[in-house]
Order: sequence, then structure tokens, then C-alpha cells
Amino acid sequence: MAKESIRTARNEQHGSDDEEAQSLLSGSNDSDIVRVDIPAPSPTASPSFSPNSSSRRQSSLAQPRPGGTPRTPNRVRFNVDDSAASAEAAGLDAHTPSAWVDEEDYMASNADNTRNIHEVQRLPLLTDIEAPIISVASADIGFSAEDLLESSRPKSGMRSAFMNMANSIIGAGIIGQPYAFRQAGLVTGAILLITLTVAVDWTIQLIVVNSKLSGANSFQGTVQHCFGRPGLIAISVAQWAFAFGGMVAFCIIVGDSIPHVIAALFPSLPSTPFLWLLTDRRAVIVLFVLAISYPLSLYRDIAKLAKASTLALISMFIIVITVITQGFNVPPELRGSLRGSLIINSGVFEAIGVISFAFVCHHNSLLIYGSLRKPTLDRFAKVTHYSTGISMVACLVMATAGFLTFGDLTQGNVLNNFPSDNIMVNVARFCFGLNMLTTLPLEAFVCREVMETYYFPGEPFNPNRHLIFSTSLVVSAMTLSLLTCDLGAVFELIGATSACALAYILPPLCYIKLSTRSWRTGVAIGCVVFGTIVMGISLILAVTKIIRNEGSVQTCS
Repeated sequence: MAKESIRTARNEQHGSDDEEAQSLLSGSNDSDIVRVDIPAPSPTASPSFSPNSSSRRQSSLAQPRPGGTPRTPNRVRFNVDDSAASAEAAGLDAHTPSAWVDEEDYMASNADNTRNIHEVQRLPLLTDIEAPIISVASADIGFSAEDLLESSRPKSGMRSAFMNMANSIIGAGIIGQPYAFRQAGLVTGAILLITLTVAVDWTIQLIVVNSKLSGANSFQGTVQHCFGRPGLIAISVAQWAFAFGGMVAFCIIVGDSIPHVIAALFPSLPSTPFLWLLTDRRAVIVLFVLAISYPLSLYRDIAKLAKASTLALISMFIIVITVITQGFNVPPELRGSLRGSLIINSGVFEAIGVISFAFVCHHNSLLIYGSLRKPTLDRFAKVTHYSTGISMVACLVMATAGFLTFGDLTQGNVLNNFPSDNIMVNVARFCFGLNMLTTLPLEAFVCREVMETYYFPGEPFNPNRHLIFSTSLVVSAMTLSLLTCDLGAVFELIGATSACALAYILPPLCYIKLSTRSWRTGVAIGCVVFGTIVMGISLILAVTKIIRNEGSVQTCS
């Protein structure tokens, strides 16, 4: 009967060769068999391991034969003990789902005494095998299970990433765009704004491309891969100086805007005990920075700043609308002349520095790219296009409206051109101050990341070091803003060196080093030449102003 069932099964599988299969099954002897005795499986094991299980479909060669006749010649044979009786004696069902739970505890030295099974379970085969990704991660000194799991770190969608990048672009720089048009002229300023936006958009994407080509996970690591230790020092200084200078500028703007707004809204507040501090510049800087900016700076992940960035963009929208609508209500004595400034003016290089300072967000680009749930080049390119495009439109509208209103009297902060009793302008000033409070943490992220990468490369996250760096950065920037209210030529130096290096020199220079020669290489070379020329001329102009005591740093009372 067993031979009939075997023959029937062979016919179902192969449909032929019955005689050959029969001779194969009956022609072998015990001398051709290598016997390997293994212990009986646990009665709690999966039914697929039970030889008497009828639920598992077996091939014809696996069918039981009377008398232990071997199935195949010259094959390894396993004599598996029948554990059905043991399972029945223990009152267990081998088909229960809970049997899978006990399989995991194969290292247990003492089995349950109520089960009539072997007291010691044997180790399974291939116990030391593990997935390659686990082996590599375990060997990494800086391995952290939190970093391995993609879902363990906060991620952002494309909308949140757009908010963070746009907020990084439309920061303090947008308020100085009318001044850039005054320096370069209306037509020349508009051409520069559009051209530099295209260049910045391209170089932001180059940073991610260079990171992939070099295998580095930071802007610093990419430059170090290309130019060694000198490149690491250059990029670290440029990133840190630009971001920290931005932090100081934002604190100064908070002190210059919010107290005047509060004093205008509440005229009796300066004479009120204790509450007069809300109209004092230094007190407002300390209070607002420590209460709003400092807690946001303590976040470890930039994705968590998306909501704050959204509020900042709403504030920027209010400021642009205010400049457009309230320009018509400005008294004639506050308006300047447009004569000689419509086509081109003598301050072209100063205008390039102001526009570049506004649009440089290269130090944030890899942080924003890494915060995406699905970080791909196409998705990041879309985020970059939308962020730079909308920022360009906002800056173009702001610059045109402000310059046409105030002409050659346009100040670096165009809101200071408006009278102090304008309610909507005061609201815009207040929104601008709040915008600086929510943008400051973005710059603190960059400074902290630069310091971590430079001093502690490859080390895992340390909460104490994170707290020390964050606190020292915010407190030091706040302290400098308390000592001065006009950085003058210092900001020009930062714009002439750090902004040009980050936007127009280092990204295309790394791309030339890493990529094969193509038409993009020629564009990269042109961008490097342009950035070098702008840096050199702007640096000479800034140093000249310092020597002549023009625009020197002033202290505030």
C-alpha cells in the first residue's frame, strides 16, 4: 500500500518515469545512508516539524515507509523521534499557535516539569548568523538603535521641509531688499535678484549631490573629503560665522522692534513699575530670547520646527502686505528721490552681498534633506524650487514697493522708514520680531552641527553636550546683541566672506572635484569665478569702510 501511494504521488508531480522512481526507492540499502540522530522536537513546536502532522503537504520522497527503509541513496538521513505520545501525555496540542512562543527560548536549560519532553533544548543550527545590516551596524562604534530605525526620529513631509527652507531664506534678509535696490538701481537690482536666485537654487542642490558622490553625510564632510583638513577648517569657519552672525542679528532686530511696538500700543507702560521692562531693549532681548528661542533651540531634530517656521512665514506675508499698502500713506517729507537710481547705481557689489545674505541657506540644506520622510533628489529639488521661487517673488515685491516709496532714503530696515504711529506698521514690526525669534533656532542648529562634526566626529548623540552647546550659543549671541545695536561693516564682512563661500564657491568647487567633465562642470567653474570676484571686491570695500571709520560698530545705551 505504501508503494502504491508513493507511485501515485510521483505520477501527480512528474507524470512519468514511474519505473525509474520505483527502482530508486527500492534499490538503496542501509550501507549507503549516513545516519544522523537528532533529538525529538518539542511538542510545542510548529506542526510543520511533526512527522505525523497531516496538515503539511509532503512530497512522495518524504512519505513514511515501513521498517525504516531509506528513501534515497547516498543522502543524509535524520532519525526523528516520534513526539506525538509525549505531546498527548503533556496534554498539549502541537497545532496550537502558542507553540511558536516557546520556540524562541531555545537557550533555556530547564524545561517545564509538567511537560514530558527533553529537559534541555538543543541549540538550533546557524545560531551565529545575522543579517548583514545588523553585523555592520553592530561593528560601528557610533551605532545607535534609535538612528537605525527610520521611524524613531521625527521626519517631515515636503510641506514641512518647504516651510523650514523658506523660513531659512526669508529671514532678516528680506527686510533689506529695498536697500539692495537702492544700491544697485531698480532694473539692475531686479536682474541681480533673479540671477542670484537661480544660482542659489542650483548650488543648494549641488550640496546634496556632492554629499552622495563623496559618501559624506554633512557639508563639512564633503569638503573634507575633497580638500582634506584645510577644507574642513574653511567650511567650518564659514558655516559657523554665517550662522552665528545671523543669531546676533536676529537678537538685535528683536531689541529694535518689539519694545517700540509695545511702547506705541501702551503709552503709559514706560512709567508702570516692573512692566516698564517690556519697553527696555535689553530686557526684551533677554526675556523673549530665553522664553521663545532658547527652548526651540533645544530640539534635536529640525523637523520639529516646521510649525514655528509656518508662523514665521505668515509674519513675513504680513510685513510684505504692510509695505505695499502703507507706502501710499507715507507723508511726502519721508519720501526720497528716484532720480538716477532706476537703471543702475554704483553699489552693485553691496547689493550682491545683501541679496546673497538673504538667500544663503546652504548650511541648512542637508539638515532639511535628512528630515524628509523619503529623501530623494527629486523630492528635495522640488522643495528647493518652491522655496527659492516663492522667496524670490516675496523679495522682489518687497524690494520694489519699498524702493519706489522711499527712493534714495531707503534704510537697511525699510520698516524704520515708516512713522512710529502707524498701527499696521507696528504690527508688522512685532511680527518681524517674532519671526526673528523663530528663525534664530535654525541658525543655532547649524552652529551646533558644525561644532559636533568638527570636535566630535562619528560619536553618538550626547544629551549633556547637546545642552551645553545649545545654551552657550544662545547666551553668547544674546550677550553680543546687548553690547551693540549696529554691526555695520561686520555684517558686510560676513556677507562678503561666509555667504559667498557657502553659496558660490565651495559647492561648485566640490562638484568639479567629484564629477566627470561635462557642460555642468563649465557652469560650476563660472560660478566659482563669480563668487571669488564678488568675495574679493566686497572684502576690499568692507575693509576700506573699517579703515575710514565708516559704518563702525556703535553701542546702545
